[in-house]
Amino acid sequence: MLSLALLSTLFLGYTSSVKAQAPSVAQLVASLRQASTEVDRLSLLQDSDLLFNFLAPPSGVTTGSGGHTVAATSGNFPGVVTNGVSMTIGFLGPCGMNTPHTHPRATEINFSVNTTLRGGVLVENGARFIAVDIAAGSAAVFPQGAIHFEMNPSCEPAMFVAGFNNEDPGVQQVGQRCKGPKESSRFHIYRTPFDIDFGLPPDIVGAALGGLGVVEIQGLESKIPDNVAYGVDECLQRCGITRGNQPTSQLQPVDAGNSPSGIAANTASSTPAASSTAKPASSTSSAVVTSVAAPEVTSFKLRK
Repeated sequence: MLSLALLSTLFLGYTSSVKAQAPSVAQLVASLRQASTEVDRLSLLQDSDLLFNFLAPPSGVTTGSGGHTVAATSGNFPGVVTNGVSMTIGFLGPCGMNTPHTHPRATEINFSVNTTLRGGVLVENGARFIAVDIAAGSAAVFPQGAIHFEMNPSCEPAMFVAGFNNEDPGVQQVGQRCKGPKESSRFHIYRTPFDIDFGLPPDIVGAALGGLGVVEIQGLESKIPDNVAYGVDECLQRCGITRGNQPTSQLQPVDAGNSPSGIAANTASSTPAASSTAKPASSTSSAVVTSVAAPEVTSFKLRK
């Protein structure tokens, strides 16, 4: 009879072999797109490929001081391929804001789970600004390509569920896309002798903002926080949160061979949520100071 230790060794060896032979997500997605029929596509998938755990995601996490979002798209969830759907879950801490952004390839329907979210949308030039309060149990629609945002104006964690009608909706944060890595050389046509980190040519950015100089632009760039960021001052003051220095490392990816400003190649990145001090709105000056970061799911309470 085989010993338990031997069986464990054989099982672990078999598991490692299977993992080694398993295709990458990119390879699997490519195969799914080439399959002739839905039956053929299903034969390429494991049962687990049709499930996505937003509490322990393999990737797709964007984190800032005000919380984090988790995206399940064709890039990390093979089950959505050819089905025309994807989803993002937002975990917003007190006063956390999913900063203004667009989805170039999808319309979004955003469902607030446990508290009222402050939202807004600009569809295109000439369209009026639309302000929406997304109450718990309600949903708002953000048209494809429209600039929009969601903010948690409460002093408790909030959660939203965003559905998309495209397996690869894309996302473009408006402010953060101006941020790029430091220049690779200070001696080229677009740059001046300053370490300005804009992902767009700084002279273009300055002109678009009414002729600001490089010093003013540098100051603006350094203040653009990572998403999810802290929201408006009124909320922070009411909830006893200090904004502090938020991480600012979510950079615009650039190709060194095709950079409009000659800056070095990089990949987009984000940093873990920075800890901040906070206290409930009802606290007194003697209250214990707690840490506010990306909220835990177990802390959410549904409101009727």
